[in-house]
Amino acid sequence: MLDFTSDIADDGPSSRTAEPARDNDRVLLDAYSNAVIDVTERVGPAVVRVETGPKVRSVRERGGLGSGIVISPDGLVLTNSHVVGSSKEIRLRDIEGFVTDAHVLGVDPDTDLALLRADGARDLRYASLGNSKSLRRGQLVVAIGNPLGFESTVTAGVVSALGRSIRSVSGRTIEDVIQTDAALNPGNSGGPLVSSASEVIGINTAIINGAQGICFAVASNTAQFVLSEIIRHGYVRRAYIGVAGQTAPIPRRHAVVAGVDNKMGALLAQIEPDSPAEKAGLLPGDVVIRLDGIEINGVDDLIRALDRDRIGRTLAMDVLRMGRLRAIDVHPVERKPAGR
Repeated sequence: MLDFTSDIADDGPSSRTAEPARDNDRVLLDAYSNAVIDVTERVGPAVVRVETGPKVRSVRERGGLGSGIVISPDGLVLTNSHVVGSSKEIRLRDIEGFVTDAHVLGVDPDTDLALLRADGARDLRYASLGNSKSLRRGQLVVAIGNPLGFESTVTAGVVSALGRSIRSVSGRTIEDVIQTDAALNPGNSGGPLVSSASEVIGINTAIINGAQGICFAVASNTAQFVLSEIIRHGYVRRAYIGVAGQTAPIPRRHAVVAGVDNKMGALLAQIEPDSPAEKAGLLPGDVVIRLDGIEINGVDDLIRALDRDRIGRTLAMDVLRMGRLRAIDVHPVERKPAGR
């Protein structure tokens, strides 16, 4: 029988490398912990609790609860539009328990973002918006907010994926969404997703019920665009032609006859009266396959193409009507802002 209990084995290479390995583990753990602690201490004071509804709540009017992030010392606060909703009474509570009323400067349901202004507070602690385009999968991120009413909660994780698209409450897709496994729960909505450099790189917006570690945040570059539009115009400007539709497959024989490569298109189901679409001669049943040189493979592509840069321009649109290719000129106008 072989004996592996010799004292000589204790001095072998494996035993000598065990101690440095354990030391490295301690160093790595400390670096990770220090990164999360540093982010929490720098950004945590800028995270506020967003309360909506009457101050004295009743059974009928319970109000809502979410999170927000202060982005300027004069009290500009970013949060989710679904946190604010249509509420006329909004209060902000900071980490020290200071409460102030706030009012809505603008909302954008299409990106689930809202911009608030704190009424009675100045020289607030605030955080900076970072560049979400510089993110990498696997990068450390920290979520700060008030999940389930538990204030100043911190969770950490990584960027699981970039460039996701999710559906907003308005039905429009939110583009360039960040997926993370940092734990989010109801109440985290509107709170910041922060990089290890203590920059806000996302606004937490959605979770998938029943899923583990699949959470989403609106990218900071999108938030920066919405912020600038709301400050300048009070809302986000987008083009409008007055149609309702759905993504539909294009029969192969129609594509061959028309000489197009699209397998899918935007099928128009409804044309609003006196709209740019009606004036252009579009009809229910038309399938849009190209707009202003952009290939349209579904209704989301059509919505995405109708941005502020195409307001007031005459755009060339290719549609399939009864299997025949037709060229139509449409003149989008500015879409009316969503009312509150």
